[in-house]
Amino acid sequence: MFEILEKKVWSDEVPKIKEFVVKAPAIAKAHHAGQFIILIVDENGERIPLTIADKDANKGTISILFQEVGKSTMCLGMLNKGDHIHHMAGPLGKPTHVEKFGTVVCVGGGIGIAPVHPIAKAMKDAGNKVISILGARSKDLLIYEDKMKKASHEIRITTDDGSYGRHGFVTDELKHMIEVEKIPIDLVVVIGPPIMMKFVCKVTEPYKLRTFASLNTIMVDGTGMCGACRVTVGGKTKFVCVDGPEFDGHQVDFEEMMMRQRQYLPEEKLARETCEKQTCHKS
Repeated sequence: MFEILEKKVWSDEVPKIKEFVVKAPAIAKAHHAGQFIILIVDENGERIPLTIADKDANKGTISILFQEVGKSTMCLGMLNKGDHIHHMAGPLGKPTHVEKFGTVVCVGGGIGIAPVHPIAKAMKDAGNKVISILGARSKDLLIYEDKMKKASHEIRITTDDGSYGRHGFVTDELKHMIEVEKIPIDLVVVIGPPIMMKFVCKVTEPYKLRTFASLNTIMVDGTGMCGACRVTVGGKTKFVCVDGPEFDGHQVDFEEMMMRQRQYLPEEKLARETCEKQTCHKS
């Protein structure tokens, strides 16, 4: 059982985005940037993957940030400080390859800003110049701005509606950096919605800019045995949980990945009603 030490509801405008600080000493000690956990909310729950957004190895804690989109994340969001998550396995997946590349651009979209945070920190600690591009639909949906400022030398913000930062998409800012500012970029790391990652990779590909995309596929066991997380990379089948989650973004078949993801879109009302009937609901 893993105790929730802190719970944060991101804002009144965005009550479905929540962050937990969880007591997990072994995971905090072993974790490296880019890795994730698989958790089970309660004894009747399913296994869901979440990337570790931050850690404190000295305190033995990890931070997980999630958005309520289906039954399991809704059940998770109903837990409060002092409650316990039934089980966590991790850290899983291959860590991000970190070395001194030079100038590293970290691109995070939506909830993807949280998992890009430890990568930006690790890249900065390795002596890289880190420029982060953060994208959200609106200012109210922007997360981790202060943390990303500390993890980066420079941050640039875009919003779809123009309510904060540049009016447009992360791809607009990245393209401007490449074509107009002519910033010499040695590596791009992108995490976010699949469609966003696809187009970031399309921006960097003509310039042969090395680009890592951290994929967020459906997962079940997290050990490469079930095959639920399979993707096609460079024409070959890979399993995100053990071969990834990061891959050469120019080699990923994003269309296939997005098609498979669409098979599992949740029906929100049904998911919440189901969750509230089960033992995960805390009154």
